[in-house]
Amino acid sequence: MPFGLNSQGAGLFAEHRDLTTYELSASVMAGLYAAVEQGEKAQGSTSPNPPVGAAVVSSQGDIVGVGCTQPVGGPHAEVMALQAAGTAARGATIMVTLEPCQHQGRTGPCTQALLDSGIAEVIYCLKDPGGKEGGGHEFLQKNGVRVTFLDLPIRALRPWLQAQHLQRPYVVGKSAHTIDGFIAAVDGTSQWITGEAARSYATNQRKMFDAIVVGTGTALADNPRLTARDPKGKELLSQPLRVVVGSRTLPESAHLNDPTVLKFLDLDEALHNLWDRGCRYVLLEGGAGLIASAFESGVIDEFHDYSAPLFLGAGRNALARSISPTLSDATHMHTQRVELLGEDVLRVLVRQQ
Repeated sequence: MPFGLNSQGAGLFAEHRDLTTYELSASVMAGLYAAVEQGEKAQGSTSPNPPVGAAVVSSQGDIVGVGCTQPVGGPHAEVMALQAAGTAARGATIMVTLEPCQHQGRTGPCTQALLDSGIAEVIYCLKDPGGKEGGGHEFLQKNGVRVTFLDLPIRALRPWLQAQHLQRPYVVGKSAHTIDGFIAAVDGTSQWITGEAARSYATNQRKMFDAIVVGTGTALADNPRLTARDPKGKELLSQPLRVVVGSRTLPESAHLNDPTVLKFLDLDEALHNLWDRGCRYVLLEGGAGLIASAFESGVIDEFHDYSAPLFLGAGRNALARSISPTLSDATHMHTQRVELLGEDVLRVLVRQQ
């Protein structure tokens, strides 16, 4: 089975690709997978920088160093992998998910670090959107390094790349509902529609985002904490920003009535402010009104749809109002992947850019 489509690599690429067409060795493919996995680990901790992963494969075919982008101001993925490899980097090949940078920022250019290490070959998946000023492909080639561009869509980099293009955060909507489309029963009860496996997965996924946003309606109805937790339910040390959008006042006892929580009257204001704060990856957790507004504004780039095998027949709809008057005007998204979480189904949908 082609690398990237098997059970080990499934889900790390934004779309299916057959890497056998690139005629890469088994050791290079293993290094590529390791680099992509490192980038996944970095999500949620690097903004406004991209979550890049890197892996060094020695001339003997061994992975001798891996690394990912550190929080802003820290080393980039290539430098972390080179440090881990040490002298074994000389004559080796490095796999990087994004083209090595050629600019001086808070840290030095990665291209110079690669030259200094004695790396013989660089294989990267996506081009730096900064163009010739930012990318290091040409510079490395001119200095005797073999460079290969694979043009592979890396899932962990999709939000950052789209945010750079749109000049606003990449926005993910989320809804958890019964199979017939309700997020609460007629009497208002909603905890819990999805099972423990889906809820645990969702709270752990929060760690990948720079900010979690809810409307005041959800804040009042569910009193959420909006914290990222590990699979055992323990709060993680690093947490996304928490944001409430709307005009209603929260009671003093509300978990989100806290000075660390950002409050805005509307979503557009919130997204502008979050962009200025360096946020590139934002999750809208609801409720139905906020999600409907986001669809109407055209800012939903991806949607995480959690469906539970429950039937209510009536209740509160997943969207507070109609967003498309006719079927021909319906918002169409593409299914990226489907996962079974206990008895619940997660469908990840992406907007065609």
